[in-house]
Amino acid sequence: MYVVTGVTGHTGSVVAQALLDREQSVKVIVRTAKQGESWKQKGAEVAVCSLEDARSFAKALEGATGAYLLVPPNYQTAHHVEDRRNLIDAMAVAVAQSRLPHVVFLSSIGAQLSDATGPIRVLHYGERRLAEVVRNLTIVRAPYFMENWMATLGEVRAQGVLPSFLTPERKIPMVATRDIGLVAAECLLDQPKGRRVLELSGPQDYSPNDVAVALSQRLERRVQVQQLPLDAVVPALTSHGFSEDVARLFEEMYAGLEDGRIVFEGNGACRPRGLVTLSEAVAEWL
Repeated sequence: MYVVTGVTGHTGSVVAQALLDREQSVKVIVRTAKQGESWKQKGAEVAVCSLEDARSFAKALEGATGAYLLVPPNYQTAHHVEDRRNLIDAMAVAVAQSRLPHVVFLSSIGAQLSDATGPIRVLHYGERRLAEVVRNLTIVRAPYFMENWMATLGEVRAQGVLPSFLTPERKIPMVATRDIGLVAAECLLDQPKGRRVLELSGPQDYSPNDVAVALSQRLERRVQVQQLPLDAVVPALTSHGFSEDVARLFEEMYAGLEDGRIVFEGNGACRPRGLVTLSEAVAEWL
């Protein structure tokens, strides 16, 4: 039996469905019974608990062959790093108490770095903390999600403008969340020994200009990148409900992507590439 978190989001839902399609026994973790209804209809077992509740989460993990774990966002918290580290500590306690043999952990490009990476700092901590409590740990380091650009669709449709905090021509690794979920499901089925790191990216690297071209082709209208200065990150995100602390972390992350500090580690890590192209991902959004 495999336990899957994050099934109300992009990657966890793909993991759970891929395992069910392979006729595997799956238990999904949800916060409310209503969130689990559709999964129960699909044949999954449902556990209603919070990842912050180590005792109930440990009970949900008991007897599992492996689990897909991620750190859900909390963009309203005033102390993001501390808040998410507390959640990771609770998950680590649950993993240790349940004697779970294998964890597939969703991490990020740049998570090998301890600081100056914005919210990625949390995942650096998560990698280290989980390595202390589980014998077999698969770390899936994903780059910028292609789906992150969905937040700009309102301006794209209304004005033909794609806002970007990155230089229009700067190519960075990007990946579709569907590819993340499918790779994570395969990792659960392929039990490793010890720690392994997969640095996953899409079929090729893409720039904001590439995103604009893909949107132009799909919408049949001209879309241009509008580069925004980094000092616009905080006011832009706080206007959308992010706390100032979280917004400043994202400013730090965009600076790291722009100056080339946030990159894959290499160093012997497996470097698989997903199959979903940017144009295919755009077609799915629209």
